[in-house]
Amino acid sequence: MAKQKKQPRPKAETPKGFRDYFGAEVTEREDMLRKIAEVYHRYGFDPLETSGVETVEALGKFLPDVDRPNEGVFAFEEDDKWLALRYDMTAPLARVAAQYRNDLPSPYRRFTMGPVWRNEKPGPGRFRQFYQCDADTVGSASVAADAEICAMLADCLEAVGIERGDYVVRVNSRKVLNGVMEVAGLAGDDKEAERGIVLRAIDKLDRLGADGVRALLGEGRKDESGDFTQGADLDDEQAETIMKFANAREFLELKLQTLSTNGSDTDQDAAGALRALRGEPLIGQFDDVECVVDDLLDQKRLNGAWIDFFNVDLGLEGQAGPQELFDIVQLCFRQGYGPDRIVIDPSVVRGLGYYTGPVYEAELTFEIKDEKGRPRQFGSVAGGGRYDDLVKRFTGQEVPATGISIGVDRLLAALRAKGQLKGEDAGPVIVTIMDRDRMAEYQAMASTLRKAGIRAEVYLGNPKNFGNQLKYADKRRSPVAVIQGSDEAARGVVQLKDLILGAKLAEDATLEEWKSQPAQTEVALDDLVAEVQAMIARHQ
Repeated sequence: MAKQKKQPRPKAETPKGFRDYFGAEVTEREDMLRKIAEVYHRYGFDPLETSGVETVEALGKFLPDVDRPNEGVFAFEEDDKWLALRYDMTAPLARVAAQYRNDLPSPYRRFTMGPVWRNEKPGPGRFRQFYQCDADTVGSASVAADAEICAMLADCLEAVGIERGDYVVRVNSRKVLNGVMEVAGLAGDDKEAERGIVLRAIDKLDRLGADGVRALLGEGRKDESGDFTQGADLDDEQAETIMKFANAREFLELKLQTLSTNGSDTDQDAAGALRALRGEPLIGQFDDVECVVDDLLDQKRLNGAWIDFFNVDLGLEGQAGPQELFDIVQLCFRQGYGPDRIVIDPSVVRGLGYYTGPVYEAELTFEIKDEKGRPRQFGSVAGGGRYDDLVKRFTGQEVPATGISIGVDRLLAALRAKGQLKGEDAGPVIVTIMDRDRMAEYQAMASTLRKAGIRAEVYLGNPKNFGNQLKYADKRRSPVAVIQGSDEAARGVVQLKDLILGAKLAEDATLEEWKSQPAQTEVALDDLVAEVQAMIARHQ
């Protein structure tokens, strides 16, 4: 009988494109989700939790850079039906809105939070599993719903700690983009592939720059790893039309700057529009009538400049998209969300294919250093838009919808880059073990601390080596160790070791400081809670 081959041990490794999250990372994410949920809830949105698995048919063919639906998702076949992990939260919402349409209010306002999965090429900071935090309104065709989403997004960013001036919500419309495609000769079913490449190219403007986008509009682009991305093969005139649209803000700023020179009425209009375009601090205080008029005037001047750009420079006169954009920013402005927070920006297209109208993106504008120490802006942390045809796939009837998705991991990384999150979490108070037979008493101490709201645990390792218990407490980032041997138990006291102070004294304290600030003190057992609270409070 042949000897059975021994099975190799599995390799302990995280799958490519995935990562594990520990301690403070999870705590910080939960805290952020709670703050965002409070904003969503305040706006009247209700929570919804859907399955992580959907039918591929329900998900649809909307992922960027794929031709078949199960190429961009993690899919498997069961009972002759393809199922897949959800790649976003919007497609499942469309299924819910159709499935429960007779039970849900209309409009239906929901928010949801959780992981999504994309079977795409991973890269630095780009993972195949990540968290999204969405809010959507289903059943309203009014641009007021889009304006509300933009305002709510601004509130969410400020709620988690992104200061005003460090972000901007950029708004565009797929209707405008479709008009530009038509002007560039890319209308019609036979140009669908080229339009898809153009969409994805413009969406990468902030990451690839103008040269990278131009290459994708032409023959294609090879990235640093040597991978080649096929381009749209547009001619120079077509590419120039698309680039003028994508670089609209720079184009308009240069135009307004040229016009605002001599002090005439026309030049003053251009100067006011330029101020609003740049998001320069306008008065914006609605307790001063004169200043409100000035602000409104500058906003109207900026709208006029955009109208001229869309109608004349891009040849889109009479189309609905530009007017929708002006209505959105005007509605936001009248609520106090001026061009320092919410602006029109035609370079925003969003990569997914189901958007039908206004689209928006939140960009963080402060500088960080990349892996090579070079300064760069942090970039986008949220995006969304209107998708009026998504529910229609299930019902056959048009159901208007609009919403936003916040990239939680990106937003957490931004706060860490600003130094607002440390990636560290205070550990529990450790009750050490001196006598194995007195475990019930040690557990009673930990229970007393917990009832007072103090995080605490009893050491459950081998108690023979006390030094190992303190090493464990250090690794757990514990602020205090509770010590009680038989002698202390007989006297009704415990020893409290201030581990944070002890570490500081060990680093650089003089002998006098060491004596004047003892890191270990004896307290009555009845005072355990109060003394531990005082020790922790000293370091907060």
